[in-house]
Amino acid sequence: MTDQPNQQNRQNQPYDPYGQQPQVWPGQGYQGYEDPHAAQQYTQQWQGQTWETQNHQAVSAQAPDPETAILTPQSPRPHQGPRTPQEPAAPAATDADASGYGPATVGGNARVTDAQRARAEGRSPIIEPGMQPAALTALLGLLLAGAAAVGTYALLVPLVILQAVTAAGWFRLNGMWPARQGIALGFAGALAADAALLVSGRSPSAILGTIGVWVLLALVLQLRSHADPDERMYGLMATVAASALAIVAGGYLAAAADAVTVGAVAVAVAVLARALPLPTPASVVVSLLAAAGAGIAMGSVTDLGTSGALLGAGAAVCALIGHRVASYDYPSRFVHFTAGVALPLAAAAPAVYVLGRALA
Repeated sequence: MTDQPNQQNRQNQPYDPYGQQPQVWPGQGYQGYEDPHAAQQYTQQWQGQTWETQNHQAVSAQAPDPETAILTPQSPRPHQGPRTPQEPAAPAATDADASGYGPATVGGNARVTDAQRARAEGRSPIIEPGMQPAALTALLGLLLAGAAAVGTYALLVPLVILQAVTAAGWFRLNGMWPARQGIALGFAGALAADAALLVSGRSPSAILGTIGVWVLLALVLQLRSHADPDERMYGLMATVAASALAIVAGGYLAAAADAVTVGAVAVAVAVLARALPLPTPASVVVSLLAAAGAGIAMGSVTDLGTSGALLGAGAAVCALIGHRVASYDYPSRFVHFTAGVALPLAAAAPAVYVLGRALA
């Protein structure tokens, strides 16, 4: 009789995992109670608490929280002391090579280009190609000069190399790499211009007509792109510029053979002189004087005579402009060995054609 009220009170009391209730394990009977319905209800309640605790442990294992304690019916409630602020986790290190951006500046901006970082630190964003790219430019210029003296079809070999490197270098100079479709399109335009020049008897109208067709073709291809409008505009301008430069380099094929010989040698000498370790104003003056001297020397060999000095100086001015463009915006080593090699010769092609026709 004495145990009946106690049993009724125990049955009506809610389950408290931190109290003094006895523990019940699955598969065992409920010890301490005579009512089987109460034992079954308590066992189901305990199993539900165990299932919730296991799920909480699984979630806590994926996202651990040091302020949350995993409580089970066998463990007492932990004492909660004053919370201490956690130190923020250190940000992950940014891989500059994988992301394409330079390291963070003093202000903490991790997505900044090398040129922007240079400007923020008060440095110039211009790095000029060194002596090795200049030597490659001089070698390619001498190949153009020698091939022009041999014949038209011999000139095609170094000219095609120049046009391919020009298209690839311009895309890399604009930070667009890999851009296989744009490079292929620009190079295809250069080949089409060369073919049109040969068919038309080396008429310069073939160059202008090819540029117009390729601008329309690049515009149509960019309109079919699903990229953002800004990216499409940027890609369109880069494709048009690369195609135009590669096609304009075909001016060596339209120019007279003597003009190509004088102009290519003058560009080679000018770029080598520009790579000398001199101050920029002095280097430019020395480069122009050297190109004029080379023009006089090569003019005496050809039919141009002393007028070769003017042609050499004009070709050198255009070559130095191309050299400056290839040095802009902190270019990489790959840019120096593509755009830095090809742009001086490609930019000098119109001057070689125009001055060669005027001085002939």
